[in-house]
Amino acid sequence: MVVTTRRTRHWRVAGALVEQDGLLLLVANRRRNGRLEWTPPGGVVDPGETTTEALGREVREETGLIVDEWSSVVYEVSVDFPDRDMVLDVEVYLAESWHGEMVFDDPDGIVEDGRFVSAEEGRALLASAPTWVDEPVGTWLAGGVGSGGRFEYLVRGTDPGGLTVERR
Repeated sequence: MVVTTRRTRHWRVAGALVEQDGLLLLVANRRRNGRLEWTPPGGVVDPGETTTEALGREVREETGLIVDEWSSVVYEVSVDFPDRDMVLDVEVYLAESWHGEMVFDDPDGIVEDGRFVSAEEGRALLASAPTWVDEPVGTWLAGGVGSGGRFEYLVRGTDPGGLTVERR
C-alpha cells in the first residue's frame, strides 16, 4: 500500500495601506482569468525577506512609490484553503511616510493602474476583490479595525468562480 501525504503550502503575504489626504491607494490587478480586481498593493514575502522589506519592494514594483516608514501591524488575515492544501497568512501595515510619483510598470505584469480613493469609492472598487481582502479593508476604511485586529477565513472549493468563503 502506498500512502501519500499532502504538504500544505503556506504563503506569507504583506499588504500596504497607503494614504494621501485621507484617500487610500488601491491598485488594479489583472488576474489570469482576465478579471480586474482592485486591492491595496502588496504581495508574497520572499525567502530571506522581512515582511516590511517585502512590502517596500512590492509597493515600489507595483506603484513606483517609496515607503520610508511602516507602522506596526494594523491587522492580520489568515485564509485556510483545505481543498487546495494552502494557507495564506497576511500582515497589513500602514505607510507612515512615503514619497515618489506613481508609475505602473509591474515586473509581474499584474498591476495595470492605481489611484487614491475615498472610503466610499474604495468600498465600491473592493467589491471586485476576494472577501478576505474586501471585508478587512472595508472594515478598516470604516474605522472598525484597531491595531492588532485579526480576520480568519475558511475557503472551500478549487474553482476560483465557485469558492465558498466562511468567516471564522
